[in-house]
Parts: sequence; structure tokens; C-alpha cells
Amino acid sequence: MIDVGKDLPKKLDDVPGWLSYGDQLVFQWLLEWQSRTQEPSDLVEVGVYKGKSAIHLGRFLRDGERLTVCDLFDVAGSEETIRDDVRRAYASLSQDEFESNYLAFHDELPEIIRGLSSLITDHVSAGSCRLVHIDASHMYEHVRGDTFAAKEMLRQDGIVVFDDYRTEHTVGTAAAVWEAIANDGLNPIACTAMKLYATWGDPVPAQNEIRAQVSQRTDYKLDPVFVQRDLPVLRVVPAKKPRPAAAPASENSGELRKIAEEALAKATEALAKTSGGGRIERLARKVRARIKK
Repeated sequence: MIDVGKDLPKKLDDVPGWLSYGDQLVFQWLLEWQSRTQEPSDLVEVGVYKGKSAIHLGRFLRDGERLTVCDLFDVAGSEETIRDDVRRAYASLSQDEFESNYLAFHDELPEIIRGLSSLITDHVSAGSCRLVHIDASHMYEHVRGDTFAAKEMLRQDGIVVFDDYRTEHTVGTAAAVWEAIANDGLNPIACTAMKLYATWGDPVPAQNEIRAQVSQRTDYKLDPVFVQRDLPVLRVVPAKKPRPAAAPASENSGELRKIAEEALAKATEALAKTSGGGRIERLARKVRARIKK
């Protein structure tokens, strides 16, 4: 329900959480491409925090599609299967806050599963999803289980997105993700600083879509990297802004330099008569060098 006593978010950046603009774009490109080229099917998010990425996913639902989210919410503070530090960090999570944030952008709530991510396949049919976003526990065994669940829920050409696949404090996530790539047939599509996009199907059509989208922009570029010789990953990175051209030399710059050198010479001569004259001369030489540049 909406909490009328709190200020509701007016734009996505008002919602606490972690979803970079680059990842917002990649989600948009892939979901809109799926909408144009594939039959309707559902979306899933495992781990929602306060709803930022779920709100974004909800923007791309088509008629007849469903978004299902799963999180511990208020139960996190008492869940014994997660570490003490994680329980403390997420003790303030509230399902009511998630619902308020989501309803500030959408007319209806997604289907909400309050509990461990291992419950998700009890509520989502096998092969019913086109995209699954995994952003729950960072422990290896949990991410490994979430990966198996994603593979079960996704269509053959569906896309799984892993958050924190490379961050130094989430090595459990990294271990589970790269194990799936090395041993379970998971094919990377693209990556950003925070998320890896992959599929158990053919990654090439999705990669072609990302290439087409980036080719129309000046703020992002692709820097492909390779897991193996024949397994490219499209790294989506912000494009560096070109440095502004140096200002043309003024017609009066030579005259101004001459005036500055004469003024420096007079000041140096006057100061040299006082104590510390040697230090003044050394400083003057440095200033002259800068003037000549």
C-alpha cells in the first residue's frame, strides 16, 4: 500500500538502489527487442531491495505478461540462513516501502513472493520467462541455486542478468556465474561495470541488437572482450567526451607576453635588493618559463 506520510519518488533516480543509466539502457534495448521479435512471456526479479530495477522492468511489460519479484523484505532480519552482517544491513527493508515505490510509477503491483529465492520456482512455471534478473544473496551456493532456477524459468532464448558479477566483495557471485559459463552452457551477451547479461541460447541476435543501438549513440560505446577466442562479450561503457580544442592564440598574445616579462623583470630587480634575493631570482626563472609557454 502507498504510505501517504512519506514523499513518493517522482523519477527513478529518487528510488534508493543501484541501477546505472548504462544498465537502464541495456535493459531497455533487450526488452524492447524481445517485444518486437518474440512472443509474450514473463519477467522475474530475484532480490528487489526498494524497487528501483523492478520499477524499470515493469515499464516494458506487455499485455498478458507478468512480473514476479522475490525478496525477504521484513523477514531478512530474522532469517537464519543468511549471514549476520547481511541480516543487519537489510534489517530495515520493508515490503510496504517497496510497494509504495512501485505504485508511484505503475498502476498495479507485480506478483510478490516474500521469502528465500529458492521458493521462486514454486510460483513461476518452467520455460515461461523471457528475462530473469538475479540480485539477491551474493553467497556462492545461493547464486548457484538462483542460476539453476533462472535456467528452469527461462525460455531457451531467454536472458538472465546477474548483478555484482565482478565486484570485489561479491566473489561468491563471480564464482557461480563463471562456473555456469565454463560448465553449464551459459553464453555471455554483454556486460557493464555492474551487470552481466547472458543466455543459454544463441547470444548473437541480442548482441546484434546492442550493436545497432550503440551505433546510434554518442554517449556510449562498445569495447568487446573475449572469454574465449569465439566467445565475445560486448562491454558497454560510457564514451569519453573529446577534449575541447585549444583556444587559438590571440593576435595580442605576443605583446601581452612582452609586457608581462618587463613587469616581472622590474619586480625581480626591486625584490633582489631585499633579503632572500636568490630565492626571488629562482622564482622569477620559473615564472618566465611559464610565460614563454
